Amino acid sequence: MEGETSWVNHCFDDRKSYTRDFGSFSEVREEVNKEVATVSVDSILPNDLLERILAYLPIASILRAGSVCKRWHEIVSSKRFLWNNSHALSQKSWYFMFTSSDDPMGYAYDPIFRKWYSIELPCINTSNWFVTSSSGLVCFMDSDSRSELYVCNPITKWFKRLEEPPGLKFSDYSALAISVDRMTHHYTISIVKSKQVPGNFFQWDLSIHIYDSETMVWVTALTEAMTGWRAGDESVICDGVLYFLIYSTGSGMPENRHGLIMYNLSSRSSHCLLIRSFIPVPCPLTCGRLMNLKGKLVMVGGIGKHDRPDIIKGIGIWVLNGKEWQEVARMPHKFFQGFGEFDDVFASSGTDDLIYIQSYGAPHLLGFNMNLKQWKWSQKCPVVKRFPLQLFTGFCFEPRLEIAPFGGIDKFA
Repeated sequence: MEGETSWVNHCFDDRKSYTRDFGSFSEVREEVNKEVATVSVDSILPNDLLERILAYLPIASILRAGSVCKRWHEIVSSKRFLWNNSHALSQKSWYFMFTSSDDPMGYAYDPIFRKWYSIELPCINTSNWFVTSSSGLVCFMDSDSRSELYVCNPITKWFKRLEEPPGLKFSDYSALAISVDRMTHHYTISIVKSKQVPGNFFQWDLSIHIYDSETMVWVTALTEAMTGWRAGDESVICDGVLYFLIYSTGSGMPENRHGLIMYNLSSRSSHCLLIRSFIPVPCPLTCGRLMNLKGKLVMVGGIGKHDRPDIIKGIGIWVLNGKEWQEVARMPHKFFQGFGEFDDVFASSGTDDLIYIQSYGAPHLLGFNMNLKQWKWSQKCPVVKRFPLQLFTGFCFEPRLEIAPFGGIDKFA
């Protein structure tokens, strides 16, 4: 795990330094210390107890601890520590914001310390690649041939390149999703491909391809022709079910421009008609972003104007209960205005109880806590907008040390 702590040295901390005045308590301790020999706590703690203490630190603090001394580095690098750490302190998801449309450089936001860390992602070549994440692993797919796929842990830099997926070499639209089993660390990846039938704008060929890390094999689960609808680039896996948004290619009413499709990954039926699982969206949307929050399907959507559904007037958050959408929150107008000029489409992703929303036009990041129903701006990102048409995007991921892309808990280095 050499070099894992290097990025911590480039953090941006806007908090003012301060000192505490303990008053007479410090003075008493000083008198006692004159009579008692100095003893290092580190020297008297056995490794197993020190492991337990370090395991309750946030990820950034653990990485710093690894650079304290050789003993601490060996502890935080050990397989036993990595496994124990997964059962200790729950880490809040981080958000990675790309700084360039060409290079994969950027900053990751830590909501616990409210800091930005400079991180270089492995595998990915440009920021316009497809990105999806689950339980500490991030999956990248190139946006040109869509044949290069990698799974990596962005904290440890462990990565694995997958075999080229089957199906169409060049699809018009692709939706990528990953789901990691928290117990076994095996993962499932899905790609929904959609391509227009030549000469027929209303008919689209759709296919679903599934990768299983346990068998390390791709399977084409379903192929189907859809009329009047096409898939896009938005999908997520929740509790063994693949959800993806579809978009109208016809001249339907505004409220029918978007829809949701479900596909059961457990049964993997190759004969079902996908349109039978159609779920309408709760209101006219300019765009929709799907995410898995604690096994629940959550959608963040741009709410379109009634008379101009392609013009955004606000942002809403919904949870799917059965086949009904339940509204959780709407972004207050002061936060919506805080983004400045907000595009009709935007970036949004989340895990656990935290949702991030980012405008493509500026490096502003807003978080929403599902438990507290609280909106909160992140600390200012060190990224600076250098020209008017500069675009910003990003994704969230769970910072975890113990998980690796090699297919199971018994396979990581």
